[in-house]
Amino acid sequence: MKQMSEALLGEVSQKFKVLSDPIRLRILHELQAGERTVNELVAATRSSQPNISKHLALLKTAGLVHRRKQGNQAYFSIAAPYIFELCDIVCGGIAEELEKKNQSLA
Repeated sequence: MKQMSEALLGEVSQKFKVLSDPIRLRILHELQAGERTVNELVAATRSSQPNISKHLALLKTAGLVHRRKQGNQAYFSIAAPYIFELCDIVCGGIAEELEKKNQSLA
């Protein structure tokens, strides 16, 4: 790993903290397909509107999503596409670990 300043480490830590919730990961997964309204995200995640709004606010504050208002609707989209590369790397690594564990138990 290359040298990182304390400020950069703090920012990276904050991004990982935001990504530590399964609902937020599910929201990001839904947004990977394109812009979504809050109601669409509520339906896709089977969560309540207040809960999704809370998670979207955290994702927006972290700079991971954009919010666009049109009439009464709020539309959300990905602000940091690199997040999908990160998730692919982490999820791929974890999937390999689980596969190895399952094979050793069989």
